[in-house]
Amino acid sequence: MTDTTHDTGASPVITFLNDAAGTNEKARLSGRMGAGSLMLTVLAFSAPIAVVEGFIPFAILFGGPGASFAFALTTLLLLVFSVGYVTMARHVPKPGDFYAFISSGLGNVMGLGAAFLAVVSYLAVLGGTYIFLGVSVNSLFESMGGVQTTWWMWSIIGWVLVSTLGYFHIELSARILAIAMIIEVAVVMIFNVAVLLVGGSEGLSSAPFTPSAFASGDMAVTMLYAILVFMGFEATALFRDEVRDPDKTIPRATYGAVIFVGALYTLSCYALTSAFGSQAWEVAKNDPSTMFGIAIGKFVAPVFEQIAYFSVVLSVTAALISIHNVLSRYVLNLAVDKALPTGLAKVHERHSSPHLASNAVAIAAAVFLAPFIIMNSDGSVLYAIATGIGSVGVISLMAMVSAAVIAWFGRHGIPKGENAFKVFIAPLVAAIAMVLTVIYAVAHLDLVVGGAPGENLWLVYFLLAAFLIGSFLALYFRTAKPEVYTNLGRADRVFEFLAQKREQATNKH
Repeated sequence: MTDTTHDTGASPVITFLNDAAGTNEKARLSGRMGAGSLMLTVLAFSAPIAVVEGFIPFAILFGGPGASFAFALTTLLLLVFSVGYVTMARHVPKPGDFYAFISSGLGNVMGLGAAFLAVVSYLAVLGGTYIFLGVSVNSLFESMGGVQTTWWMWSIIGWVLVSTLGYFHIELSARILAIAMIIEVAVVMIFNVAVLLVGGSEGLSSAPFTPSAFASGDMAVTMLYAILVFMGFEATALFRDEVRDPDKTIPRATYGAVIFVGALYTLSCYALTSAFGSQAWEVAKNDPSTMFGIAIGKFVAPVFEQIAYFSVVLSVTAALISIHNVLSRYVLNLAVDKALPTGLAKVHERHSSPHLASNAVAIAAAVFLAPFIIMNSDGSVLYAIATGIGSVGVISLMAMVSAAVIAWFGRHGIPKGENAFKVFIAPLVAAIAMVLTVIYAVAHLDLVVGGAPGENLWLVYFLLAAFLIGSFLALYFRTAKPEVYTNLGRADRVFEFLAQKREQATNKH
């Protein structure tokens, strides 16, 4: 790991803990989340019932009867990605996630560029999800015959709630997210079981899980939609300071999140396809937005159509809490490294929360939403644009992380207890798959964000600008502030980790 892994003694730790240029490291993020709590915290990011209602029908639209195969294949692919990711998390003990891992593997210039890209990408997803919340509440009222309201009124209410929760300890949010996840998963599973028990509309078939069924649709587009809806599980390492035994909790939560959400989406896609039988593809082409509501009303009870709408609102609110927490910790880590104002690195002494970073994220989200509220823009168009381009940025980061894993272990060798598959083969497969996904997503951006082909391609420049600004800032630090450059990527935690290892070794003797 370039200029950060040398065992230079305890002095870097002492210097960091005692000074840190006003970052108030005396108060530290803390928590006792287990694998289950962490898994639910990051799974809420993907808003499962919103995916089942809003995205799986589009996967069926493009993938036809083979969409279920695409979700099963995506689950396998992301498990392969997770192998390198959790191996890196075990050997690079930093809470900075993408930022820390890419800095360690590809250097601090790429790392800071990736950090800025992550902040912009997650901010776009956060802003888009606030808009989606407003649209979802409107849909709920319309389904009940109520008066239509403006989307932004509900977005503002959601913003107040989420911004308030972000100020307090992570375990408060974790408890709320756990309740929300249980409710939304229960609704989805009630639908799945109901459809499977009666055999759908034409009986159950194994055909949706065959490669031939998958090949009958647009495989590339279907895989793109499937990969996009898994987003969130990749943030587990960001909560390193807030879990019990991170070396065990983070791998368990990462693998558990991928397996759980992959099984849920695969089963739900199969159930939704079976609910319409041979007509599923045609129904998805005609009106994908009402597909789930019609199916759950038919196979469970008519009242569940409204329950599903309510569950989507709850799911999107939970997603906002999760995204806000992820983004707050990115801002905190950048502030600790002095790449952002160091005041944002302060941790609340009583709540052990990144309260100032959380407030900064809340303000940034408000600034993001303000122009669209003033112009009274069409929320149903905006949320697809914002969340779509943010998702492309996150998948780009996943590709970079996979490359960073290969580079880091290539320099340091295969540690004891690991093997070539974990540190080279799995990350290489994941990197290739993610790069191809990003290329395809950019080439067909209209499928991700909407609009005519090529119409919104300019949005990609926001992602490129974020990456370049971060990279050039790192180059500036390397020349003008080498002490700041050296500590980018949360290098301080490596020094601390080494000091702990020395203390443990001393105690053994």
